[in-house]
Amino acid sequence: MPTDNSPSPLDNPVWTALTGTHRPFAQFAGSDPTGATGGLAARYLPEANPFSALSDPDDPRSWAALAELAGPGEVVWLTGLPTPPPGWETVASIPGVQLDGRAVPAEAAPEAVRLGPADVPEMLELVRLTEPGPFLPRTVELGAYLGIRHEGRLVAMAGERMRPPGWAEISAVCTHPEHRGRGLAGRLVRAVAAVVRERGDSPFLHAAAANAGAVRLYRSMGFVLRREPVFIGLRTPGSPDPSGPETKP
Repeated sequence: MPTDNSPSPLDNPVWTALTGTHRPFAQFAGSDPTGATGGLAARYLPEANPFSALSDPDDPRSWAALAELAGPGEVVWLTGLPTPPPGWETVASIPGVQLDGRAVPAEAAPEAVRLGPADVPEMLELVRLTEPGPFLPRTVELGAYLGIRHEGRLVAMAGERMRPPGWAEISAVCTHPEHRGRGLAGRLVRAVAAVVRERGDSPFLHAAAANAGAVRLYRSMGFVLRREPVFIGLRTPGSPDPSGPETKP
C-alpha cells in the first residue's frame, strides 16, 4: 500500500478507467487543451455504470463540462471528496472505503461459471434481492463476472467494474439470502482476484463504510484500507428540460 503522496490511478478511479481501458464505455464533454483525453469530464454509458468523473475536481471548467454532459437538473454520481461549486445540490452522500487487495490470496473456484449478457436477467434479479450496489443491464460488459449456481439457479456472483490502469475493482459481490453462510462470496472474490492477477493487474474494491459486515469480511481476506472516499450524488444546476432528456452519443 502506498506510503507517500505519489499519484495513483486509484485517486480518481472513474476518470482513469474512462480515459484508459473503459474508453469504449465513456462519454466526454469539455475541451482538453492538451489533447490527452476526450474532455474535461466523463461518465460511463448510463446503462453500464452510474458514475461520472472530473479530470480535475479543483477546476471549474471540469464542473462546467460535467453539467453540460449530464444536462440541467440531472443527478450525477461521483466518488472521492469533491467540493462542488455553487448551484450544485447534494442529494446523497454515502461514506465509503477503498480497499487495496494486493495481499488477497487469489484462488480459482472450480464451481464458478463465467457470466455474460444472456445471464443478465438472473443477475439483475439477484441484485434486486441483495442490493450489493449499482448493477445495470450492460455492467456485465465491463469485466469478468463469475457466478455459482445451485440446481440451475444463480445464487451468488462477483465481477469487475472499474478498470483503472493496473487495477480492477471487484464489485457486485452478492449471495442469495437462502445460500448465505457457505462462504460463496469469499470464494468468488478470490476467484475474480485470480482472473485479475492472471491479466497482470491488482484487485481493489469499494464498499459503503456502514456495511460493517462486508468490510469486516474483506479485511479478513487481506484487503487493506487505502482511503475513505464519499459516494456523492449531485444535481446539476438548472431545471430539467421539460421536453425530455437529450439523446447523447
